[in-house]
Amino acid sequence: MIDISDRIRNKAYMSRVTTAEEAAKLIHPDDIVAVSGFTPAGYPKAVPLALAKRIEREHFQITLYAGASIGDEIDGALARVHGISRRFSYHTNKDLRREINDGSVAYADYHVSVFAQMLREGFMKRPDIVVVEAAAITKEGNLIPTTSVGTTPAMIDVCQKVVVEINVTQPLSLEGMHDVYDIPNPPFRVPIPIVHTGDRIGKPYITCGWDKIVAIVPCDIPDAPRSFKPVDDAGRKMGNLIVQFFKDEVAKGRLPEHLLPLQSGVGSVANAVIQGLAKSDFEHLSIFTEVLQDGMFTLIDAGKVDAVSTASISASPEGLKHFYEHIDEYRKKIVIRPQEISNNPEVIRRIGAIAMNTAIEFDIYGQVNSTHICGSRLMNGIGGSGDFARAGYLTIFFTSSTAKNGAISSVVPMCSHVDHTEHDVDVLCTEQGIADLRGLSPVERARTIIANCAHPDYRDQLTDYLNRAIAATGSQHEPQLLKEALSWQQRYLETGSMK
Repeated sequence: MIDISDRIRNKAYMSRVTTAEEAAKLIHPDDIVAVSGFTPAGYPKAVPLALAKRIEREHFQITLYAGASIGDEIDGALARVHGISRRFSYHTNKDLRREINDGSVAYADYHVSVFAQMLREGFMKRPDIVVVEAAAITKEGNLIPTTSVGTTPAMIDVCQKVVVEINVTQPLSLEGMHDVYDIPNPPFRVPIPIVHTGDRIGKPYITCGWDKIVAIVPCDIPDAPRSFKPVDDAGRKMGNLIVQFFKDEVAKGRLPEHLLPLQSGVGSVANAVIQGLAKSDFEHLSIFTEVLQDGMFTLIDAGKVDAVSTASISASPEGLKHFYEHIDEYRKKIVIRPQEISNNPEVIRRIGAIAMNTAIEFDIYGQVNSTHICGSRLMNGIGGSGDFARAGYLTIFFTSSTAKNGAISSVVPMCSHVDHTEHDVDVLCTEQGIADLRGLSPVERARTIIANCAHPDYRDQLTDYLNRAIAATGSQHEPQLLKEALSWQQRYLETGSMK
């Protein structure tokens, strides 16, 4: 068995060390199982894999709670043996996605910031057991997290049985990077005392206690982060466009010289935009985000960043290796928080975060779809984009102007699903250009979006739709041809192209 004696700081509890297979036996059919993790970072591996093998033999299901997406060792392994009956909340796994879309798994999508409250308030049934990854356990039985904090504090708060995976691939030098601040339920809340990105307000561990820990499992399976696509021409163009946009905002006095705290969503486009900032003249930046990707390391390495707040270190395999190799330097600037702090609208609004997230599609009036393909097929979930979009000082969405080699226009007459309404969206950006929507009426927004963001192959189609909608309805506000509004998505489903 893997030696974890140096990571259990109260030797009286070494007797609770057991195998993943034995710990998996503590989970029963129809149990609600909560797991740590936020993106493929800081999630348990050995116990879920052992549970999947047991389910394959015994054929039962569980309800699975996770604060965000997690690794394939949980979502993928359990989905492939049909072991999940219900799943909350955000996910990115293709096997789980298939089970959700065919109805095998009941799924509900929630904003990242509210999931902990839903558990603490009892809006959702409390978990029967929590499985957590940790780097170490303190003498008091509290947990030193690894590469994320996520919803783990709330999960442990509402549950009496905790299984702890001690992962020896996670360096003990992670200790001290975390800032765990507990939020009480109303009416006992007070303002969260974060004024600047790097403010530390909590504890460097997750409160648990030996009375809750029912098993300790050694693990030597590392995080399995996703690789990012290489930055392409479209990504580079969007990065350059947003840098110039920020320069113009500074020149107009609408942003300070060093900008405001930056948030960036997950994905290759967001990564490309951040890398664009790394090549810019901006300095003394601050980052207040939920996920730290490779582009953020590039920014830090370039000496551009003073402080970083995140809920997760979710880099590529190469980026994670780089993080571990330079962790003593990164720990001077990075703080890892629970997701109900990293995504808290109160804090986001107070510090004036600039929200930068990616879209699947947006329509001519500025509605944004982040989650569904052609209205019916869930892709991932809303994640934290809504938390930042609604509360941010400036809300920006990015996407390439086309997909599927030009067969799909990312700018459409009407979104097939709306995650972010026109009221929350300030700026849209594709490789074609930027549409600044602030202060514009709906028809003005439409003409700006078509002219600046739509691909040339689709601009005439979009303009024709808008003009005919105005003529047919007599509306100069937000005209729609209801019989045609979703015809672009329908045409793609029927013919393979929106053209």
